Amino acid sequence: GKRIAMDGSKRFADGFNYDVNADVQKHTELAKSVQPLVTDTVEYINDAYDSGKRILIEGANATMLDIDFGTYPYVTSSNPSIGGIATGLGLAPNKIQALVGVVKAYTTRVGAGPYPTEIFGTLAERLREIGREYGTTTGRPRRIGWMDIVALRYVCRINGLTHLNLTKLDVLSEQDEILIGVRYRSKDGEILASVPADLETLEGVTVEYETMPGWKSDISKVRRWEDLPQAARDYVQRIEDLIGVYCKWIGVGPGRDAIVNKPKMGKC
Repeated sequence: GKRIAMDGSKRFADGFNYDVNADVQKHTELAKSVQPLVTDTVEYINDAYDSGKRILIEGANATMLDIDFGTYPYVTSSNPSIGGIATGLGLAPNKIQALVGVVKAYTTRVGAGPYPTEIFGTLAERLREIGREYGTTTGRPRRIGWMDIVALRYVCRINGLTHLNLTKLDVLSEQDEILIGVRYRSKDGEILASVPADLETLEGVTVEYETMPGWKSDISKVRRWEDLPQAARDYVQRIEDLIGVYCKWIGVGPGRDAIVNKPKMGKC
């Protein structure tokens, strides 16, 4: 701390005001409250598993920001994908029983990087407003795009997802038509089977879309699958059919109870 303070003083002269001793004292006191929470977490979590306890692990960021599998260099510094469980917690992969992908009914991205299904203009602004799509920490407006099946299928394969929680379906309720990006074509017209590892290729893809009718009604109070408008059910079902993963939960609002359970995989 003192070395950093000295360096700051040299760089910023009178504009740098930092009391090292006060900061050390502050964090010494904070450490006393944190100390009881510090333990050998590898032993702790594996003992919990061995004793039959249910363990819920939540990943941050997104697979497309994964340092190994994301759109490098526009990524985070860790593995938000399935690999982070083993490397971050020390819990063996064979102990994982279900993998739920939390996916918006459209797509978003913060900051730079390729974004094949991005929406621009007044529609993007409107969806951003309805969905409150602003960075949690920075407040930066998120970029908005249509559902990207190529990217979602890529994510499902990497993580071995068993279920999807499709969130924010209600944000699309004003739309007359809703687009789903179903395949990429390279600049030379070749259909790409997956998200290309080469960033230049990804930036140059053309997306082919399917267009589905909107439902044009408020679904925020719906709690049963059969009560969703047919067009909303068709949209969810089409996503499920395209990726082959059960869309078990559908979010229709910001509240914890704003969830619709889809009774089974496939049409119902």
